[in-house]
Amino acid sequence: MTETPGEDGPDIDADRLTREWAERRDADAWSLANAFDAPGTYLEGNSLGPISDHAEAAVGDLLAEWRDLAVEGWSDSDWFEWGERLGTRIAPMVGARDDEVVCANSTTVNLHTLVGTFLRESDGAEVLVNELDFPSDHYAVRAQLRERGLDPDDGLVQVASRDGRTIRAADVEAALEANPEVGVVVMPSVLYRSGQLLDIPAITEAAHAHDALVGFDCAHSVGVVPHEFADVGVDFAVWCGYKYLNGGPGAVAGLYVNRRHHGTTPSLTGWWGHDKETQFEMNERFTPADSAGAWQIGTPPLLAMAPLRGVLDLFDEHDVTVAALRERSLALTDYCIDLADERLPECDVAAPRAPDERGGHVALEHPEAYRIGEALQARDVVVDVRPPDVVRLCPAPTHVGFADVFDAVAALRAVLDGEEYEQFDAPDGGVT
Repeated sequence: MTETPGEDGPDIDADRLTREWAERRDADAWSLANAFDAPGTYLEGNSLGPISDHAEAAVGDLLAEWRDLAVEGWSDSDWFEWGERLGTRIAPMVGARDDEVVCANSTTVNLHTLVGTFLRESDGAEVLVNELDFPSDHYAVRAQLRERGLDPDDGLVQVASRDGRTIRAADVEAALEANPEVGVVVMPSVLYRSGQLLDIPAITEAAHAHDALVGFDCAHSVGVVPHEFADVGVDFAVWCGYKYLNGGPGAVAGLYVNRRHHGTTPSLTGWWGHDKETQFEMNERFTPADSAGAWQIGTPPLLAMAPLRGVLDLFDEHDVTVAALRERSLALTDYCIDLADERLPECDVAAPRAPDERGGHVALEHPEAYRIGEALQARDVVVDVRPPDVVRLCPAPTHVGFADVFDAVAALRAVLDGEEYEQFDAPDGGVT
């Protein structure tokens, strides 16, 4: 690509902003799009990844085993170890050792049990979060503070954003210095609105320097951003299986616990987290597994795990690594930002422009975000809206191509030109 420097940075080669360029780029790039079946122009993989043929086949395989084996599947198949086996396969994506990852529960349940565990193990009475978190994370943290007889209004300490879009590691460190009672830090890896990728190594280092334990909600990064949890020294992490991992609605979630914490009794205990060697002895007292598997609670929902297993088979079949997914994701989000800059002057790009500060989606701000989302849906372009003013475009690297990105931006341009959003009501009759 040829770029000519301008006053405000490099000028984008005009040819790059055409659909013909996007088609050529798609022809030259790897893609798994043929394995997925997504409705319309689907740029909402950061909410729910589409179905793949491998996911569908994996569900069929499990149903066949259930039919043939019934209860004997727990002994004659590998059902008993699915949580650990899937965890082992995801461990390289997050830079973890095999026994540090397990697939279990839901994201919020995992956050409850891990925050509860590490709040108990810490010397502090406060949890540090930030004001741009996904609200459910705060619900869980507040609940765990209440369970320990602490006032969540006092114990939930929030790092403020400087611009309403991002959180800076320096501000996390400043909050730690100002609040010595913080025992646990809980941050997202990627902010769900703007798409900012937080500096996990810097935040981890700051937390440990202040004798706090640190965990991350990685729902918006696992499967699209490589992590190095073990090397960095992250204490714990959680994520879902239905976004970039394409594991289906309600897919089993995942969790990471650093090996130095293995053997700790979880705050929420259940028989599936018991030491596997003695699990069926039905002992009166709980003996935690000496692995991340201890944070499993109940019998694993195999039907909510099978699609994830199928997608991981798809990745293995095509030798797809998270590094390759990240490279393709950045190329797609770069292209989306370039097109938005050129074609959508009414929209502010809220996503960080520096690639190493950006997750897998691009946030565009417009006061009519909600109605724009409705108008795009009417055009069979599926995007995501976050109130009050954010339209999120997610070119998930598994199934979205450069031409899809071009088409989505072109549709948004047409919606604005024709004021097509005027056909739709604002939520609750108010403004967006």
